[in-house]
Amino acid sequence: MVVTAAAGTGIGFATARRCAEEGARVVISDRHERRLAESAEMLSEVTGESPLAVPCDVTDPQQVDQLFRTVVAELGSFDVLVNNAGLGGTANVMEMTDEQWHSVLGVTLTGTFYCMRAALPYLVKQGRGAVINNASVLGWRAQAEQAHYAAAKAGVMALTRCTAMEVARSGVRVNAVAPSIAMHAHLAKSADEELLNRLASREAFGRAAAPWEVANVIVFLASEYSSYMTGEVISVSSQHA
Repeated sequence: MVVTAAAGTGIGFATARRCAEEGARVVISDRHERRLAESAEMLSEVTGESPLAVPCDVTDPQQVDQLFRTVVAELGSFDVLVNNAGLGGTANVMEMTDEQWHSVLGVTLTGTFYCMRAALPYLVKQGRGAVINNASVLGWRAQAEQAHYAAAKAGVMALTRCTAMEVARSGVRVNAVAPSIAMHAHLAKSADEELLNRLASREAFGRAAAPWEVANVIVFLASEYSSYMTGEVISVSSQHA
């Protein structure tokens, strides 16, 4: 299993940890090399050995291609890809800069495309596998100053559905999760506290999700328990009906 953006305290690391706990052989990737090494060390406490950790910037197609070449060279094959890399931000459309737009779309949507394009030939050739993309409820719902992020996540949803149809007969499944808000240390430091509290208060449970609660759904989609599911986007939220 390959998990992108797996360094730190967010959904990526929680997914890698939960999959390791379930017995999966996990490969983690991130562009932050120091945090990646720290995450590998923490995972070794679960697995008893240090996992393969490959630095990779998902906006660079050459690095992405090298990531999967390295995985196959080191392990022989892989069965699951979790595309977790994403970038947010806050900006009004009328004031949004080109850099803000392209940076969010570049990591969140184009990075997901690069990883799928590089990984799928391996999965299709072996006739099995699963891809799980990290989308967001904002792919469906409107929120001011989130047009770039929402557009990127809506794109991830469409990319998921269309690609699923292309590879279904090869035995490969492609699905996505769409969390509402999952609180972790990096998000708490990089986003406005008042906004985060307001968003969390809108949830039916009156709180944000913990990253492991989203990771549990990703584990389900990676497993044979979801063997008849493809092209689906699962909302992982407690929004009011």
